[in-house]
Amino acid sequence: MKKAERIKLIAFDVDGTLTPGYLVMGEKGEISKIFHARDGLAIALAHRMGYITGFITGRKSPIVENRGKELAVDFVLMGVADKVKAMEGLLKTCGLSWDEAAYMGDDLNDLPLMEKAGFSACPKDGVKEVQKAADFISSCQGGKGAAREFIEKVMKTQGRWKEAVDSYRKKQDTVSQ
Repeated sequence: MKKAERIKLIAFDVDGTLTPGYLVMGEKGEISKIFHARDGLAIALAHRMGYITGFITGRKSPIVENRGKELAVDFVLMGVADKVKAMEGLLKTCGLSWDEAAYMGDDLNDLPLMEKAGFSACPKDGVKEVQKAADFISSCQGGKGAAREFIEKVMKTQGRWKEAVDSYRKKQDTVSQ
């Protein structure tokens, strides 16, 4: 996957990508989300390896904000109507180009950003249009290891996966999941 060779920033949609897409709502609003621990460990590991990591999502959620803090991601952009514009701002701030940005999404609102990103991906259960636009389709469903597989793909393409695993072996501090 030549497109993954230059990636320095890895961004994710949340609902349907980092979660199975269920929205558990109570009378006062969202009350829970389900995240996969292995996705979290991979995101934290990517951050530790020097990748810029974070979330770009259309929904606002204290749960997502908390998850971002727990994983020490670099950005959590919520309530985003125009994901391309949000990514453009990030790239400008970070001094990166589009071909250095990777994005994983699962639904129609992710298409414009997926079509601009240097390397795009979707979970196995992403909608057909998104699968067609993706450079990489995970063998896992959203919220069930898709993000982990995507991060591994980027690092393995860059020849950094062994370094990432070895860095974890050497460090006694834990990477949160």
